[in-house]
Amino acid sequence: MSTTTSQNPAAERTTPERKEPTYLFTEKYVADKSELARKFLDTRERLNANVDNANNFLVKRFYNIDHNTYLEGALSAKTKELMGLVASACLRCDDCIFYHAIQAYRLGVPRAEQEEALNVALVVGGSIVVPHLRRVYELLEEMYE
Repeated sequence: MSTTTSQNPAAERTTPERKEPTYLFTEKYVADKSELARKFLDTRERLNANVDNANNFLVKRFYNIDHNTYLEGALSAKTKELMGLVASACLRCDDCIFYHAIQAYRLGVPRAEQEEALNVALVVGGSIVVPHLRRVYELLEEMYE
């Protein structure tokens, strides 16, 4: 009896190359385009400086895992940012929602795709997601106008 598959399926899997995504827009461009994005990015930078100054090993490890999760790989960075957007909306974290919406914009994700991803969040998360949709739609309006 012959088989066409290997006895070791793990050996047949290839790990896709992981690389930094190519952004179409800088954070400065987004901040200049959207007042909401500017306020968010400025606050995030200021608060991250406080965390960085603590020089906490575990926080640095977590940040590294987070960074590496969103690299290009088997899934595109765009897809991962939309997944992050959906999860953040379901978890009702406005900071995370803004972050992923901005990153998706920077990667060139069209507004219609962000809105469709937010529809998934609404169905999964329920009506409690609506207040967060209101805020992110305001951000999208500024970024995509």
